[in-house]
Amino acid sequence: MSLFKPSYRHGVVLVLFAGLCWSSMGLGIRFIEVANVWQILFYRSLALAPFLFLIIGVRSGGKPLLVIRKVGIAGVIGGFALVFAFTGGIFAIQATTVANAMFLFAAAPFFAALLGWLVLRERVRAATWRAMVLALIGIAIMVWEGVSLGRMSGNIAALISATGFAVFTIALRWRKLDDMMPAVFLAGVFAVIVSAIVCQSAGYSLVLPARDILVATCLGVFQVGAGMVFYTIGSRAVPAAELALLSMTEVMLGPFWVWIFLGERAGMYTLLGGAVLLIAIAGNALSGLRHKPTPIL
Repeated sequence: MSLFKPSYRHGVVLVLFAGLCWSSMGLGIRFIEVANVWQILFYRSLALAPFLFLIIGVRSGGKPLLVIRKVGIAGVIGGFALVFAFTGGIFAIQATTVANAMFLFAAAPFFAALLGWLVLRERVRAATWRAMVLALIGIAIMVWEGVSLGRMSGNIAALISATGFAVFTIALRWRKLDDMMPAVFLAGVFAVIVSAIVCQSAGYSLVLPARDILVATCLGVFQVGAGMVFYTIGSRAVPAAELALLSMTEVMLGPFWVWIFLGERAGMYTLLGGAVLLIAIAGNALSGLRHKPTPIL
């Protein structure tokens, strides 16, 4: 059974819902009491993998393993790249402000465009090159604040996360895989294994407060899993350039939730750099809508 193709209007709504789900990551991590990055990654992925396996099974008419095998080496590479993205994302939010981390995550499409040019020899539009330069300025502003506030590790982790997402994107484009869900499932499996090995080696107990396990589990099912389902369905009816614009929902709402519920405020340079980065994303996406080229981002 394949997912239905929604109308354009329904597709937009579903992609917005995906951004809403993904934007809850920062708030969820802030609700964690004692768990570290590897413990969070373990329980989040332990919930994510079976959830996506169930969804893939429903979509495939009860043949999830067949669908998962079809992603091949590209899915494996993409899955391992997402382990870096997941780990860097969790650590970044623990080490810096949610706004800083979220804005830096948003650089992933530009990293993907650059990697696509270097690895796949994909053409990059002049407008995208200009947007990447502008995005780099925004990133530099935020990293400068991170250095001044002693949060450099969080900034580096956020950029590693963005790079991981970019490699994931390139791996799927390499083999022209248009369904991300099996590769994300593999990422969940790999993340469970890697985080369990790290916890065992470093002596981190997997016996955690019930609240931490519950929050991490909810992040796996609702924040990553449900967001992926909404995005997969919605993206079938929405052009790539518009997806780049709609994905900004995640970046904008993430800092908003922690401000509303926890009073966490972003620094002036984070907001300035984030604004520059978002302008670069929006400008590139709008340019894509005008010219309708072969999608790069």
